[in-house]
Amino acid sequence: MTLSRRDLELGRMREIYQEASDAHRALDDEALSTSLAATLAAKPKGAGWWVFGYGSLLWNPLFPVAEARSATVHGLHRRFCLRSLASRGTRERPGLVLALEPGGSCRGVAFRLPAPLAIDELHLLWRREMVVGSYRPRWVRARIGDRTLTALAFTVRRDHPQYAALTMDEQADTIANACGAFGSSCEYLMRTRAALAEHGVVDRYLERLAEAVVARQRA
Repeated sequence: MTLSRRDLELGRMREIYQEASDAHRALDDEALSTSLAATLAAKPKGAGWWVFGYGSLLWNPLFPVAEARSATVHGLHRRFCLRSLASRGTRERPGLVLALEPGGSCRGVAFRLPAPLAIDELHLLWRREMVVGSYRPRWVRARIGDRTLTALAFTVRRDHPQYAALTMDEQADTIANACGAFGSSCEYLMRTRAALAEHGVVDRYLERLAEAVVARQRA
């Protein structure tokens, strides 16, 4: 079952994490609102309502998009470094999802939220991305063609219990076998690759990882 907007509205993401892992790890609405308020307070003056997608947001944003543009963020790169204990794996067999780590660069897509809806849509986005507080929201500079804009990005918290610094082989082993409430880790990987390809982006890291995952599944 693919994550839906209704799942976010009903708080299903939080429910499945409460059932799958330590109940206290899933943030309640008050904690989510506090996190969002702090992020909005740090929003640079004059910045628009852009969100940088580099993983599942690329193919399942679940928010209205006024504009979508290929974008590059420098100083961060995508990596499968967060264990998923519910959505793409289980507590017994954790999966992996993407996060942004320091270093290098990342090509993805910048999505612009319609300004009149932005705050309400960010509340829903927080229910999705910040359900267990494993990301640190940041305003980053994203390059789009010949201009640079400010976008919201979700970077990894290396001090979070679900952070995982794994080798490529360990990532492939995990992704090849894990499945959770909203699908498999392999599906997450393959759909991210396909979404990037639609925007003319080929990520060599994802390509190597996909090849390794397919080899393990065939074996």
